[in-house]
Amino acid sequence: MQLEVSGQNIEVTQALRAYVAEKTERLERHFDNLISAHFVLRLEKLEHTAEATIGVGGRTNPIHADAVAEDMYAAIDALIDKLDRQVRRHKDKVTDHRATRPNEAD
Repeated sequence: MQLEVSGQNIEVTQALRAYVAEKTERLERHFDNLISAHFVLRLEKLEHTAEATIGVGGRTNPIHADAVAEDMYAAIDALIDKLDRQVRRHKDKVTDHRATRPNEAD
């Protein structure tokens, strides 16, 4: 998956970039058809905001979520939890859940 991390009013350090990359591995574990992810980390006064847009193969509109916390790492954790729920829900929709029956010939 192509990963892009940018910041507004905050310098995106190597530690933040590595933390986001480590957390997105959880999303890739649940669904392997993720194409790209764009994370925006934002600092507005005392609110740390993290938002992400993930492009999924076979889907026209991307998955989007955002989270606000007092700490940037907590905001990233909350964001990943939201994205994880959405990715698992999308995978359930795409997966064929019909039980396969053996052919009942004769």
